[in-house]
Amino acid sequence: MMTRSQQGRTNRLTRPSIAIAAAVAVTAGVVAAAPDAKTAQPGPKLSLIAASASVTLDSWKEDPGVYLDLGTYLTSENGAFELKVTRKSYKDPVVAAQIIRDGKKTQTKALPAGLVKDFSGLPDFAQISVIDAAGKSVLEKTEAFCPNNASGRVRPDAPANSKYPQSCPVNPFTLGSVWGVENGWAANTYAGYYSDAVQLPAGTYTAKISVTKKYRDLFGIEDKPQSVKVTVRERSWEGEAGGEGVSASSESSASSESTAGASSKSAAKSGHGAHAGHGAAAPAAASGHAGHGAPARTDAPAAATTGAGSTFNVGHGPYPPAPPALPWALKKQATEKGALGRQGFSAAAVGDRTGQTDGSRQAPGVQPNAKRPAGKATVPDVPKPDLRSLPAYGITVSDGYEDVPGKDYLAFSANVWNAGPAKLVVDGFRSPGKELMDAYQYFYDADGKQVGYTPTGTMEWDPRPGHEHWHFTDFASYRLLKADQKETVRSGKEAFCLANTDAVDYTVKNANWHPGNTDLSTACGQENSISVREVLDVGSGDTYTQDLPGQSFDITDLPNGTYYIQVLANPENRLKETDHNNNSALRKVVLGGKKGARTVKVPAHHLVNAN
Repeated sequence: MMTRSQQGRTNRLTRPSIAIAAAVAVTAGVVAAAPDAKTAQPGPKLSLIAASASVTLDSWKEDPGVYLDLGTYLTSENGAFELKVTRKSYKDPVVAAQIIRDGKKTQTKALPAGLVKDFSGLPDFAQISVIDAAGKSVLEKTEAFCPNNASGRVRPDAPANSKYPQSCPVNPFTLGSVWGVENGWAANTYAGYYSDAVQLPAGTYTAKISVTKKYRDLFGIEDKPQSVKVTVRERSWEGEAGGEGVSASSESSASSESTAGASSKSAAKSGHGAHAGHGAAAPAAASGHAGHGAPARTDAPAAATTGAGSTFNVGHGPYPPAPPALPWALKKQATEKGALGRQGFSAAAVGDRTGQTDGSRQAPGVQPNAKRPAGKATVPDVPKPDLRSLPAYGITVSDGYEDVPGKDYLAFSANVWNAGPAKLVVDGFRSPGKELMDAYQYFYDADGKQVGYTPTGTMEWDPRPGHEHWHFTDFASYRLLKADQKETVRSGKEAFCLANTDAVDYTVKNANWHPGNTDLSTACGQENSISVREVLDVGSGDTYTQDLPGQSFDITDLPNGTYYIQVLANPENRLKETDHNNNSALRKVVLGGKKGARTVKVPAHHLVNAN
């Protein structure tokens, strides 16, 4: 699931996405071996496999670097590989436990303290070694592994769909997450967005990939490294845009039909990338008429603070979702006695379908009721949402750009999330000719049947470039408080287009691990919409970055000292929820410097040391 970032003006906005090219064609079979009987432990059998014996990776001249998507996967057999990752509060460390299910029995196995530091995956899971054609070692590195990474089935009788989320959250104030590889599925070990590019000149290499010893011992994974031949070719976007094709190099022609479709990564350039929605990155095919004229170029992984695209998702971020690398399909061939034998791989077509997720999914906008609610408004005694605020983060000082020169602003990201046990559903209805929509909150019983509604304010159309969608008013407000945490010195209110941008806590009751309306381009209506439905699902939050003048705090004339940013959900209490006493969150900041050169220091919030 993704989030939102606003970087000022649209020409500053970029939304780099993970590269998704044609599927890796397979040149060799792979044997998925089970752990040795002596090391076998309760739980699923995990194996490291390689989808292909060789891959071709691209280094773009505009931003040199190679992203090591080597096509290695962790398979899970004889049950799903599931981890529950939580923290009691921001004063407590993040802890992880393995959930082992055996029929109706469920066993919880605590993992070693300190194994995980955050919610982005298992650190130092994969060990990667690269040698060049002369046998010289040129790279040694480890990468984290998100079990929720891009995945696919490894056998035809596996569950058609994975029940696990599609990414590992990276919001610094995440409270709980669930990671998993479905039974009979495999997840790409490539760290994607969370991995830095490496410097490898054009040429041929051999990469050795293995699971580090602590995880082999912990999960009973056989020590069976995978070897992949790697061709690095240098390419130029400028050359390809002009129809010149791949830059000339002795290695450019080294790739054959078996490797030309390998995942290619490129540096992001504003305007060159396909639109990426929340929680999913767009494949190359989504960038206009791919395949006609110059080759479609996909974007490289981006730093965690990269902003949204210039058209969609503005203001919502700043963290991208876990990377959806291209999935693969494994065709199992029958062997004697049904034992796992030599496996053959076939290329998987781009797109989401039964048992396949490639990250190109664009969540559809949820459909509102066809008509305004009739009858008397009622607030029934059924489960309701519980809106809570996260402490502000992504806190910086910025100027007013060319719009408001000579001003200093305090910019920040704010998140309001739904702790459940019911989702927040708001419909907007517009009378013909009117600018505002009338908004209504809906209520449902345990069977999902609508049993009540109540008026809850309005929705307004935001015509600003990059927004251009319907905002629900009075959803949250932001205040800058003095050191006493009582007197407000600056305040702001921002209308929202509700979207499930962040997985804040997927361990709460009724958390939806696969929420809809994660993509603002479909979730929030069009200018000519007669009605709109916006939903904040259980366990998910909506991050909005207060960056531009009018959203961020004007601190030009504020004296230096200690202040608190207050994020306040449901400030007018118009929305009906289970608890109105947990809607406020504070984050301490210390302003310094002088006019035109203001500074901000952001102390750690208990154990969370993220600005």
